[in-house]
Amino acid sequence: MEKVPMTVEGFQKLEAELHRLKAEERPRIIQQISDAREHGDLSENAEYHAAKEAQGLNEAKVADLEDKLSRAEVIDPAKLSGATIKFGATVTLEDEDSGDKVKYKIVGEHEANVREGKISIASPIARALIGKSKGDSAEVTTPRGSRSYEILKVEYK
Repeated sequence: MEKVPMTVEGFQKLEAELHRLKAEERPRIIQQISDAREHGDLSENAEYHAAKEAQGLNEAKVADLEDKLSRAEVIDPAKLSGATIKFGATVTLEDEDSGDKVKYKIVGEHEANVREGKISIASPIARALIGKSKGDSAEVTTPRGSRSYEILKVEYK
């Protein structure tokens, strides 16, 4: 089984979502199924079929989250250090063409959210940065073409 790298924060969010699905969604859906059964003929009962479909989707999400949590390799970036970029690093970059500065934290795939400055370890930018250090340049092929970034800062927090 392949391990799924994630931060402590990402692990806690997955646990919270799993708990919500089991403790809130599951009982709510069971109640919907029960209420729909009281309406009679199940073969033509749209409410019943919708509730059963919602139950199937919820159970699939629960199974997926349980799988990810069981394979989780939790890495605390605050306990990491060094000058080279690896999982958990917060990296400040400067676009060598435009001069724009961006800051990204390299996280697990399910935690990635570019609006929050979190990029997946599997993303093209992260793959280009892994193993590099402050002062190095990284060439990244993006959908908008090739970009070149200078690494200004590498930190673990």
